[in-house]
Amino acid sequence: MIRISREDFEEAVDDALDSLPEKIARAIAEANVVILVEEEPTPEQSGGTELLGLYEGIPLDKRSVFQGYALPDRIFIFRGPLQRHAASREQLVEQIAVTVLHELGHLFGLSDARLHELGWG
Repeated sequence: MIRISREDFEEAVDDALDSLPEKIARAIAEANVVILVEEEPTPEQSGGTELLGLYEGIPLDKRSVFQGYALPDRIFIFRGPLQRHAASREQLVEQIAVTVLHELGHLFGLSDARLHELGWG
């Protein structure tokens, strides 16, 4: 297990987002989604499993024009579980990036199986 400050953790999340191609970053910015860093998932979110991240919302490929005034979709990145799974700072930063990309993949309608095929599992 490795611990880093919340500030460093959030910076790693920002770095993962900054690594995205401009076209993807623009689509995310226009998608009405918020990315939140939380310490732990709630029991309702986790369902008894240790989640690293979670996407809650309607994927872009399933949205309609009538959902324009909906609350933002939410992507949660869970600091506690990610730190518990990492053996080094480098491994933690890499896993943060993979988790951010994985949850963004769900925003774009990708399944867990497809995300695993892409190496974002």
